[in-house]
Amino acid sequence: MRIFRGIREHTSEPCVLTIGNFDGVHLGHKALLARVRQKADEMGLPATVLCFEPHPREFFAPDTAPPRLCSVWRKMALLQAAGMDQICVQRFDAGFANLDAMEFVEKVLVEGMQVRHLMIGDDFRFGRGRGGDFEALQKAGEYFGFSVEAMSTLEVQNERVSSSAVREALKAGEIEHATRLLGEPFVVEGWVQHGDKIGRTINFPTANIRMRQQTLPLSGIFAVTVDGGPLKNAVGAASIGYRPTIAEGLALRVEVFILDFSGDLYGERLSVRFWHKLRDEMKFDSLDALKTAIGKDCDDVRAWFPTHPEYLSLREQNG
Repeated sequence: MRIFRGIREHTSEPCVLTIGNFDGVHLGHKALLARVRQKADEMGLPATVLCFEPHPREFFAPDTAPPRLCSVWRKMALLQAAGMDQICVQRFDAGFANLDAMEFVEKVLVEGMQVRHLMIGDDFRFGRGRGGDFEALQKAGEYFGFSVEAMSTLEVQNERVSSSAVREALKAGEIEHATRLLGEPFVVEGWVQHGDKIGRTINFPTANIRMRQQTLPLSGIFAVTVDGGPLKNAVGAASIGYRPTIAEGLALRVEVFILDFSGDLYGERLSVRFWHKLRDEMKFDSLDALKTAIGKDCDDVRAWFPTHPEYLSLREQNG
């Protein structure tokens, strides 16, 4: 798969194109991408995604933009897994945001991406002030010589699948619900870095995952599985939060205690899959009380996994 940093770096080769932010690459995204792959095969052209960095909502309202469901690099991996040949990551800045609908068509779609077939979601809008819609694209396609296809929104159990719906489920602690919308467990990835090592003092040493994101769409204590380094489908208990028992005003941290593991994970890149929320983060009166709570969390994790077939199925698939 080829990744282009900006439309100007894109090759002049025509393509079958889809456009969007694809945050989380949920089931709705995957259905759209499958159709892009099918159409690209029919036309003998590369299946191509145009996405934006930063997310337009982060550009227009950085203080109120929702937390991302995945990092840029995880999104690239998920798009590749969905069968995309090319990804063009366009910087979303003031100049790009100011393109009107017709300028977007001419400069981005026709001159930049050499589009021959465009696949979009049924709610797609483009250009300054979101002034362009499907009808405008159809008319432009007739003039410039590309076809346009809109895909209806995917529903799962009568619910519209969207990144917003996934975030709402995660925020509410409905992890299994989010898994159904994503088609797989929510994942956090990062490198293990040195922390304050308080976990060691209470016999629960944790892997401290370095996060580039300042916010995440979920918080609390979770049953997870972990891959990376020497770990494969390793069962653990993860904490996402601000460690109020330790001090006030600490930064967000993701910490994972791997059950039945003893070893050094510093410098390893771990992938943490979230399966079930155990409880909210709490402030305890002492480290002894925190130790007791973590011990119960671990017992709850051990009890949860053997009784849930979705985890057992994944373990069987991956060995």
